[in-house]
Amino acid sequence: MSHKVHPKSYRIRRIEDWGSRGFYQKNLVQYLKEDFEIRKFLTSNLNNMGLEKIDIERFPRKTSIIIFSARPGLIIGRGGEGVENIKKGLIQLLEKKFGKKINKGELNIEIREVKNPWMSATLSAEWAIQQIERRVRHKKVLKQVIEKIMANQDAKGARIELSGRLDGVEIARREWAQKGNMPRNTIRADIDYYSNFARCSYGAIGVKVWIYKGEKFE
Repeated sequence: MSHKVHPKSYRIRRIEDWGSRGFYQKNLVQYLKEDFEIRKFLTSNLNNMGLEKIDIERFPRKTSIIIFSARPGLIIGRGGEGVENIKKGLIQLLEKKFGKKINKGELNIEIREVKNPWMSATLSAEWAIQQIERRVRHKKVLKQVIEKIMANQDAKGARIELSGRLDGVEIARREWAQKGNMPRNTIRADIDYYSNFARCSYGAIGVKVWIYKGEKFE
């Protein structure tokens, strides 16, 4: 039987890096729990703001949260009001969950813009999920996502896969579309991957997106 591995974990310490990094040491378990709560809080509160990923960097007396988004202006708000509200919410959450006091200076939030959303597997998949939840035909979604990704010069290949009761039919099945190269067994291949599911009235539809951006060398 085959063994499926996430493309990013397959390439850690070669061309990819961990999403959580820094000084964890003896407090590894507690810090990991905090990381999960931070990501859960931000994902739920920034759901419709083009959120791609969240990186967490820990220093001896400071925690830096880097938010990658295609719509950074919505997160920042007027005069940075949005960032301040996020920081207050995170401090209250961590103090309530873990019972420790956190000063504002110990928590830093940085917003980085994703210049091309169609070169991000996360944002491409989330767009496909929105279309499926609006009852758009699955074949049209497959075609549109592939065309929008491959319209970029940096994209060497793309693949999207949908599975479940497509268009509400009785029998579940899997359909996919691919264009260009997709060397998933090559470690130096820079492949962006994301999977999630659309919540429809007739059940969940799984969505997977791969984007091949060429090769990286150490």
